[in-house]
Amino acid sequence: MNAPIEIKHEDPLLHLGNPSYYNNRELSWLDFNQRVLEEAMDERNPLLERYKFMAIFSSNLDEFFMVRVAGLLDQLKAGFNRPENKAGLTPAEQLSAISNIAHKLIEQHDKTYLHVLTPLLEKERVKIIPIQEISRADYSFLEKHFHEHIFPVLTPMAIDAYRPFPMLLNKSLNLAIVLCEQNENSRNHTETKMAIVQVPSVIKRYIELPSKNNIRRFVLLEQVIAEFIDTLFMGYDIQSVTPFRITRNADLTIHEEGADDLLREIEEELKKRKWGACVRLEVQSQLHDQQVVDYLVEELEIHQKDVYFVQAPLDLTFLFSFYNTIQASHEHLVYETFIPQVPEDLIGKKDIFEAALSEDLLFHHPYESFEPIVDFISQAADDPDVMAIKQTLYRVSGNSPIIKSLERAAENGKQVTVLVELKARFDEKNNVQWAKELEKAGCHVIYGMTHLKTHSKITLVVRRRKNKIERFVHLGTGNYNDATARIYTDMGLITTNEQIGIDASNFFNYLSGHTEKPSYHHLIVSPHDIRNEFIQLIDKEISFHKQFGDGYFIAKMNSLTDKTIIMKLYEASIAGVKIDLIVRGICCLRPGIKDISENITVRSIVGRFLEHTRIYYFHHHGEQKIYLSSADMMTRNMENRVEILFPILKDHLKARIYRWLEIILSDNTKAREQDSLGVYHYVQNKAVEDQINSQLELCKQASRSRQIEVKKIEETSTIKKGLNKLISLKKLYHFKNSLS
Repeated sequence: MNAPIEIKHEDPLLHLGNPSYYNNRELSWLDFNQRVLEEAMDERNPLLERYKFMAIFSSNLDEFFMVRVAGLLDQLKAGFNRPENKAGLTPAEQLSAISNIAHKLIEQHDKTYLHVLTPLLEKERVKIIPIQEISRADYSFLEKHFHEHIFPVLTPMAIDAYRPFPMLLNKSLNLAIVLCEQNENSRNHTETKMAIVQVPSVIKRYIELPSKNNIRRFVLLEQVIAEFIDTLFMGYDIQSVTPFRITRNADLTIHEEGADDLLREIEEELKKRKWGACVRLEVQSQLHDQQVVDYLVEELEIHQKDVYFVQAPLDLTFLFSFYNTIQASHEHLVYETFIPQVPEDLIGKKDIFEAALSEDLLFHHPYESFEPIVDFISQAADDPDVMAIKQTLYRVSGNSPIIKSLERAAENGKQVTVLVELKARFDEKNNVQWAKELEKAGCHVIYGMTHLKTHSKITLVVRRRKNKIERFVHLGTGNYNDATARIYTDMGLITTNEQIGIDASNFFNYLSGHTEKPSYHHLIVSPHDIRNEFIQLIDKEISFHKQFGDGYFIAKMNSLTDKTIIMKLYEASIAGVKIDLIVRGICCLRPGIKDISENITVRSIVGRFLEHTRIYYFHHHGEQKIYLSSADMMTRNMENRVEILFPILKDHLKARIYRWLEIILSDNTKAREQDSLGVYHYVQNKAVEDQINSQLELCKQASRSRQIEVKKIEETSTIKKGLNKLISLKKLYHFKNSLS
């Protein structure tokens, strides 16, 4: 008999590629969306906020199917079925697992909406009611409303030999109608026919009925259309009405090498997005006609596992709008209003440029206001001493004040260069429009680099005063979007550091001109350099730990997928370095694996604000290096995007960021921890008095900081006034003495 093979002393570093050490990216994302759904189930959240989380869950799932599931289906169609390089699952295995998990999530989603949230909303005297339950008076109201406001917009699309199955828009909600011709001489009907009516997206999804007993009541648009659908098909009897919704492949295929004009290429691809291959069919389960479903499956060329029977209303993204409708009359059902505070470094200071000349300015949004960044661009546009503004734009708001400032700056004769990333997913259309507007205003607009997305967040303002050039640089972790800055957590820095200013100039020249990749003093720029920097920094942390035993690394990001970096983190853990990871979404690393990742913890926080900040902290035996970045530790950020990793150079700002990290790591209310099997659990709550909601705590801290700083300013002002009064009295005393 052979002796057992001894492997316990084998070097674990030799097996870091073991698939069991990794979470699959797509399944990890579904785990994240389950955490979003859990927020809709969390009784600690106000009721309307729970409705909003239902909408976020639905919107997230739409995008997941349009991009990630669509990509896997494309791989299968192309005959590619090799395992992915981390968890080792083939595209077919991933699609099967996704289908199983997604169906379970939809069941949970239905139960939450129908059996938890709906009864709670009814207690608040707000109801979304089935049309079958309304009174005669309400029925008359809806009938009149239908004929006046809905009927003129509807278009029936018959399906027969001369009119084939119509091309249905991505994410459109439709009604499939089975009907048959009326026979005056007999009750018997001729053979059935089919038609489709699209529920118009230009009309609000819910109709409010006249108030009754101080109760707000609503009926869904698709139910009203279904009730009066016979008016569209005179001479026919309606046999069945099946509400359904389709999701299409919406990933753009940009052929940059052959595109003389990237703007035109993107515009053409956007047209195709509406008509991509169907990847998901959602059907209203209570009302469906199975023959209709079978017909749709055949026409849309979709697999049965990609059909989702939904009990709640289809497309709950309408709850975003519903939230706003109800909020005004039910303020107690939403989060308590938080007003972003004046940033700590700007309290008592009126001019952001003068403040930046004296010290680096750190910003923490949304706890601190984004308005100073908007004002920074606006002031630069109007300052006669400002010569040039250069900025990267990835996503901006619909009515962006930053765009207006850039246009005004160009009209004022300044050199304005704007890199507009046309390939920002689902913002392509907006960015094409902004690019055209900026060019019309006289801005020099560039579209980035071939095959790379420019995801970095940087602004350079060049000013000449007293015959001297001054460079002001803003660097951030989030977009120049004043709307999302109120709900996304991000950090930014404004600095006049001379070397960073030179780096910024070189960065923009590299993007806009023909020049070799520059060497930077402080900025680390991907592709490739950020990953290399991370590897070197982690190696140094390992080295410090081997010497002093105090290795520690903290990273906060949106997603962690890069296998090279994950293997390096495993190596650091094996060496004994303590690692705390705060990863909101996808995390392919598994913590807590014996002899591999026992020194790593992974937390995810899903709460009121979307965690978006990227922070990287290295203890380095007390040297404490802290970097902020536009980049997550994802392969796409390391290899396929232009990103910036930038250091925080001032010790007092490092200390402030570290305090914020400590608060985030202490969260035991909204934080979940991942176990060694890749499953997330809420952090164990302590006593009620010890519960910490990090986002709420950071809101309170921002308010306290402002109060403390304002008090200091007031005290300083009082002291100055007192001194001035003493000086005046002393002068008066000497004056009187001189007279005597």
